[in-house]
Amino acid sequence: MPELPEVETVRRGLEVVTLGQPIVGVEVLLARSIALPEEPQAFIDHLRDRSIQQWHRRGKYLLAALNDGSRLVIHLRMSGQLLWLTTLQPPCPHTRVRWFFATGAELRFVDQRTFGRCWWIPAHCRPETAIPTLASLAPEPLSEVFTVWFLAERLVHYRRALKTALLDQTVVAGMGNIYADESLFLSGLHPALPTYTLTIEQIVHLHQVIRQVLREAIAAGGTTIRSFVTPTGVNGRYGGQAWVYGRKGEACRVCGTTIERLRLAGRSSHYCPRCQPLSSAMGK
Repeated sequence: MPELPEVETVRRGLEVVTLGQPIVGVEVLLARSIALPEEPQAFIDHLRDRSIQQWHRRGKYLLAALNDGSRLVIHLRMSGQLLWLTTLQPPCPHTRVRWFFATGAELRFVDQRTFGRCWWIPAHCRPETAIPTLASLAPEPLSEVFTVWFLAERLVHYRRALKTALLDQTVVAGMGNIYADESLFLSGLHPALPTYTLTIEQIVHLHQVIRQVLREAIAAGGTTIRSFVTPTGVNGRYGGQAWVYGRKGEACRVCGTTIERLRLAGRSSHYCPRCQPLSSAMGK
Protein backbone atom coordinates (compact mmCIF):
# COMPACT_ATOMS: atom_id res chain seq x y z
CA MET A 1 0.00 0.00 0.00
CA PRO A 2 1.33 3.46 -0.82
CA GLU A 3 2.36 5.15 2.42
CA LEU A 4 2.84 8.79 3.37
CA PRO A 5 5.98 9.37 1.24
CA GLU A 6 4.39 7.79 -1.85
CA VAL A 7 1.12 9.70 -1.45
CA GLU A 8 3.02 12.95 -0.83
CA THR A 9 5.07 12.29 -3.97
CA VAL A 10 1.84 11.83 -5.95
CA ARG A 11 0.40 15.02 -4.43
CA ARG A 12 3.42 17.04 -5.46
CA GLY A 13 3.31 15.60 -8.95
CA LEU A 14 -0.38 16.41 -9.37
CA GLU A 15 0.19 19.97 -8.16
CA VAL A 16 2.52 20.50 -11.11
CA VAL A 17 0.28 19.20 -13.89
CA THR A 18 -3.42 19.52 -12.98
CA LEU A 19 -4.12 22.91 -11.40
CA GLY A 20 -6.51 25.37 -12.99
CA GLN A 21 -7.44 23.20 -15.95
CA PRO A 22 -11.17 22.63 -16.58
CA ILE A 23 -12.34 19.02 -16.33
CA VAL A 24 -14.38 18.53 -19.49
CA GLY A 25 -15.36 14.92 -18.92
CA VAL A 26 -15.31 12.05 -16.43
CA GLU A 27 -15.65 8.32 -17.10
CA VAL A 28 -16.30 5.75 -14.38
CA LEU A 29 -15.39 2.24 -15.49
CA LEU A 30 -15.89 0.54 -12.10
CA ALA A 31 -18.84 1.76 -10.06
CA ARG A 32 -17.54 0.53 -6.69
CA SER A 33 -14.46 2.74 -7.05
CA ILE A 34 -16.83 5.63 -6.26
CA ALA A 35 -17.65 5.84 -2.54
CA LEU A 36 -19.63 9.12 -2.74
CA PRO A 37 -22.07 9.99 -4.21
CA GLU A 38 -23.78 6.61 -4.34
CA GLU A 39 -24.58 6.98 -8.04
CA PRO A 40 -21.53 7.17 -10.33
CA GLN A 41 -23.42 9.49 -12.67
CA ALA A 42 -23.76 12.03 -9.86
CA PHE A 43 -20.00 11.82 -9.32
CA ILE A 44 -19.49 12.51 -13.01
CA ASP A 45 -21.92 15.43 -13.05
CA HIS A 46 -20.36 17.11 -10.01
CA LEU A 47 -16.80 16.90 -11.40
CA ARG A 48 -17.56 17.98 -14.96
CA ASP A 49 -16.71 21.64 -15.70
CA ARG A 50 -14.84 22.02 -12.42
CA SER A 51 -11.13 22.69 -12.01
CA ILE A 52 -8.66 21.69 -9.32
CA GLN A 53 -7.26 24.60 -7.34
CA GLN A 54 -4.97 22.74 -4.94
CA TRP A 55 -4.00 19.25 -3.77
CA HIS A 56 -3.69 18.37 -0.09
CA ARG A 57 -2.68 15.18 1.68
CA ARG A 58 -4.00 13.85 4.99
CA GLY A 59 -2.36 10.61 6.06
CA LYS A 60 -2.72 8.40 2.98
CA TYR A 61 -5.64 10.38 1.54
CA LEU A 62 -5.38 12.83 -1.36
CA LEU A 63 -7.78 15.79 -1.28
CA ALA A 64 -8.30 18.08 -4.27
CA ALA A 65 -9.91 21.47 -3.61
CA LEU A 66 -12.19 22.35 -6.54
CA ASN A 67 -13.08 25.84 -7.77
CA ASP A 68 -16.67 25.60 -6.46
CA GLY A 69 -15.57 24.76 -2.90
CA SER A 70 -16.27 21.05 -3.19
CA ARG A 71 -13.56 18.39 -2.88
CA LEU A 72 -12.42 15.30 -4.68
CA VAL A 73 -10.88 12.77 -2.27
CA ILE A 74 -8.91 9.71 -3.39
CA HIS A 75 -7.44 6.83 -1.41
CA LEU A 76 -5.10 4.60 -3.42
CA ARG A 77 -5.33 1.71 -0.94
CA MET A 78 -3.37 -1.41 -1.98
CA SER A 79 -2.56 -0.88 -5.63
CA GLY A 80 -4.01 2.41 -6.81
CA GLN A 81 -2.14 4.65 -9.25
CA LEU A 82 -2.91 8.13 -10.54
CA LEU A 83 -1.37 8.58 -13.97
CA TRP A 84 -1.13 11.80 -15.96
CA LEU A 85 -1.34 11.19 -19.71
CA THR A 86 -0.77 13.92 -22.26
CA THR A 87 -1.55 11.80 -25.32
CA LEU A 88 -4.66 9.77 -26.07
CA GLN A 89 -4.18 6.17 -24.95
CA PRO A 90 -6.72 3.34 -24.64
CA PRO A 91 -7.46 2.39 -21.04
CA CYS A 92 -5.65 -0.62 -19.60
CA PRO A 93 -7.75 -3.45 -18.08
CA HIS A 94 -7.35 -2.04 -14.55
CA THR A 95 -8.46 1.52 -15.33
CA ARG A 96 -11.28 2.51 -12.95
CA VAL A 97 -11.86 6.28 -13.34
CA ARG A 98 -10.77 8.81 -16.00
CA TRP A 99 -10.79 12.60 -15.79
CA PHE A 100 -10.40 14.45 -19.11
CA PHE A 101 -9.04 18.00 -19.21
CA ALA A 102 -9.53 20.83 -21.67
CA THR A 103 -5.88 20.61 -22.74
CA GLY A 104 -6.42 17.05 -24.00
CA ALA A 105 -4.63 15.52 -21.03
CA GLU A 106 -6.12 12.80 -18.84
CA LEU A 107 -5.81 11.87 -15.17
CA ARG A 108 -6.35 8.13 -14.90
CA PHE A 109 -7.06 6.09 -11.76
CA VAL A 110 -5.68 2.58 -12.26
CA ASP A 111 -6.31 0.04 -9.51
CA GLN A 112 -5.57 -3.63 -10.01
CA ARG A 113 -6.84 -4.81 -6.60
CA THR A 114 -9.93 -2.55 -6.78
CA PHE A 115 -9.71 -1.46 -3.11
CA GLY A 116 -9.10 2.21 -3.94
CA ARG A 117 -11.94 4.71 -3.57
CA CYS A 118 -12.95 8.19 -4.77
CA TRP A 119 -15.30 10.62 -3.03
CA TRP A 120 -16.90 13.84 -4.21
CA ILE A 121 -17.74 15.95 -1.16
CA PRO A 122 -19.92 19.08 -1.48
CA ALA A 123 -18.68 22.46 -0.28
CA HIS A 124 -21.02 22.51 2.73
CA CYS A 125 -19.69 19.19 4.06
CA ARG A 126 -16.39 18.67 5.88
CA PRO A 127 -14.32 15.74 4.51
CA GLU A 128 -13.99 14.41 8.08
CA THR A 129 -17.77 14.17 8.30
CA ALA A 130 -18.16 12.30 5.03
CA ILE A 131 -15.14 10.03 5.69
CA PRO A 132 -15.03 9.20 9.43
CA THR A 133 -11.56 7.63 9.24
CA LEU A 134 -10.18 11.06 8.34
CA ALA A 135 -11.41 12.41 11.66
CA SER A 136 -9.66 9.66 13.63
CA LEU A 137 -6.21 10.18 12.09
CA ALA A 138 -3.29 11.19 14.30
CA PRO A 139 -1.63 14.55 13.57
CA GLU A 140 0.60 14.66 10.51
CA PRO A 141 3.95 13.19 11.63
CA LEU A 142 5.94 15.99 9.98
CA SER A 143 3.85 18.71 11.59
CA GLU A 144 4.54 20.56 14.83
CA VAL A 145 1.38 19.03 16.33
CA PHE A 146 2.93 15.56 16.23
CA THR A 147 4.96 15.99 19.39
CA VAL A 148 6.99 13.55 21.46
CA TRP A 149 4.32 13.83 24.13
CA PHE A 150 1.53 12.93 21.72
CA LEU A 151 3.46 9.83 20.60
CA ALA A 152 4.33 8.90 24.19
CA GLU A 153 0.73 9.19 25.33
CA ARG A 154 -0.47 6.92 22.54
CA LEU A 155 2.25 4.32 23.00
CA VAL A 156 1.99 4.11 26.78
CA HIS A 157 -1.69 3.19 26.52
CA TYR A 158 -1.18 0.78 23.63
CA ARG A 159 -0.90 -2.81 24.89
CA ARG A 160 0.46 -4.46 21.79
CA ALA A 161 3.70 -4.87 19.85
CA LEU A 162 5.45 -1.64 18.88
CA LYS A 163 5.33 -2.41 15.15
CA THR A 164 1.57 -2.94 15.36
CA ALA A 165 1.19 0.37 17.17
CA LEU A 166 3.11 2.26 14.49
CA LEU A 167 0.76 0.90 11.81
CA ASP A 168 -2.26 2.26 13.70
CA GLN A 169 -3.30 5.45 11.89
CA THR A 170 -4.46 6.99 15.19
CA VAL A 171 -0.85 6.73 16.40
CA VAL A 172 1.13 7.76 13.29
CA ALA A 173 -0.92 8.99 10.32
CA GLY A 174 0.37 7.75 6.98
CA MET A 175 2.78 5.20 8.42
CA GLY A 176 2.86 1.73 6.87
CA ASN A 177 4.95 -1.42 6.77
CA ILE A 178 7.98 -0.03 4.95
CA TYR A 179 8.71 3.03 7.04
CA ALA A 180 7.70 1.42 10.33
CA ASP A 181 10.38 -1.24 9.74
CA GLU A 182 12.92 1.41 8.77
CA SER A 183 12.12 3.60 11.78
CA LEU A 184 12.37 0.71 14.22
CA PHE A 185 15.75 -0.34 12.82
CA LEU A 186 17.22 3.15 13.11
CA SER A 187 15.81 3.38 16.63
CA GLY A 188 17.32 0.03 17.63
CA LEU A 189 13.91 -1.25 18.70
CA HIS A 190 12.58 -4.75 18.06
CA PRO A 191 9.19 -4.89 16.23
CA ALA A 192 7.68 -7.14 18.92
CA LEU A 193 8.72 -4.93 21.83
CA PRO A 194 5.63 -4.20 24.01
CA THR A 195 4.88 -0.50 23.81
CA TYR A 196 4.38 -0.10 27.57
CA THR A 197 8.02 -1.06 28.19
CA LEU A 198 9.41 1.91 26.27
CA THR A 199 11.36 4.54 28.15
CA ILE A 200 10.87 8.23 27.45
CA GLU A 201 14.39 8.32 25.98
CA GLN A 202 13.44 5.58 23.51
CA ILE A 203 10.25 7.40 22.54
CA VAL A 204 12.13 10.68 22.00
CA HIS A 205 14.57 8.88 19.70
CA LEU A 206 11.80 7.03 17.87
CA HIS A 207 9.91 10.30 17.30
CA GLN A 208 13.02 11.86 15.79
CA VAL A 209 13.74 8.85 13.58
CA ILE A 210 10.16 8.58 12.26
CA ARG A 211 10.36 12.15 10.98
CA GLN A 212 13.86 11.57 9.58
CA VAL A 213 12.84 8.43 7.67
CA LEU A 214 9.71 10.02 6.21
CA ARG A 215 11.64 13.08 5.03
CA GLU A 216 14.33 10.92 3.41
CA ALA A 217 11.70 8.76 1.70
CA ILE A 218 9.86 11.80 0.35
CA ALA A 219 13.15 13.17 -0.98
CA ALA A 220 13.69 9.82 -2.75
CA GLY A 221 10.23 9.90 -4.31
CA GLY A 222 8.92 7.03 -2.18
CA THR A 223 9.41 3.30 -2.65
CA THR A 224 8.38 1.17 -5.61
CA ILE A 225 7.78 -2.45 -4.56
CA ARG A 226 5.24 -3.54 -7.19
CA SER A 227 2.99 -0.90 -8.64
CA PHE A 228 3.83 2.53 -7.21
CA VAL A 229 4.82 5.20 -9.73
CA THR A 230 4.51 8.98 -9.78
CA PRO A 231 1.78 10.54 -11.96
CA THR A 232 4.32 10.74 -14.81
CA GLY A 233 5.37 7.10 -14.43
CA VAL A 234 8.61 7.44 -12.43
CA ASN A 235 9.52 4.77 -9.84
CA GLY A 236 10.36 5.65 -6.23
CA ARG A 237 14.05 5.39 -5.30
CA TYR A 238 13.97 4.74 -1.55
CA GLY A 239 13.93 0.95 -1.86
CA GLY A 240 17.54 0.90 -2.99
CA GLN A 241 18.65 2.53 0.25
CA ALA A 242 16.34 0.69 2.67
CA TRP A 243 18.01 -0.55 5.84
CA VAL A 244 15.87 -3.64 6.46
CA TYR A 245 12.56 -3.58 4.59
CA GLY A 246 12.43 -6.22 1.86
CA ARG A 247 15.95 -7.42 2.71
CA LYS A 248 15.23 -10.76 4.41
CA GLY A 249 18.30 -13.01 4.14
CA GLU A 250 20.61 -10.14 3.25
CA ALA A 251 23.38 -8.74 5.45
CA CYS A 252 22.61 -5.84 7.79
CA ARG A 253 24.20 -2.67 6.43
CA VAL A 254 25.52 -1.87 9.93
CA CYS A 255 26.70 -5.13 11.53
CA GLY A 256 26.52 -7.75 8.80
CA THR A 257 23.99 -9.96 10.63
CA THR A 258 21.39 -11.63 8.40
CA ILE A 259 18.13 -9.66 8.23
CA GLU A 260 15.16 -11.68 9.48
CA ARG A 261 11.41 -11.40 9.05
CA LEU A 262 8.58 -12.19 11.44
CA ARG A 263 4.81 -11.74 11.36
CA LEU A 264 2.93 -9.55 13.81
CA ALA A 265 -0.84 -9.17 13.61
CA GLY A 266 -0.75 -10.60 10.10
CA ARG A 267 1.90 -8.19 8.82
CA SER A 268 5.53 -8.96 8.02
CA SER A 269 8.31 -7.15 9.87
CA HIS A 270 11.95 -6.99 8.82
CA TYR A 271 14.62 -6.46 11.45
CA CYS A 272 18.23 -7.12 12.42
CA PRO A 273 18.48 -9.49 15.42
CA ARG A 274 21.73 -7.90 16.55
CA CYS A 275 20.88 -4.21 16.08
CA GLN A 276 17.33 -4.70 17.42
CA PRO A 277 17.58 -7.31 20.21
CA LEU A 278 14.28 -8.05 21.91
CA SER A 279 15.65 -9.63 25.10
CA SER A 280 17.98 -6.76 26.07
CA ALA A 281 15.34 -4.15 25.24
CA MET A 282 12.77 -5.82 27.52
CA GLY A 283 15.34 -6.12 30.27
CA LYS A 284 15.86 -2.36 30.58
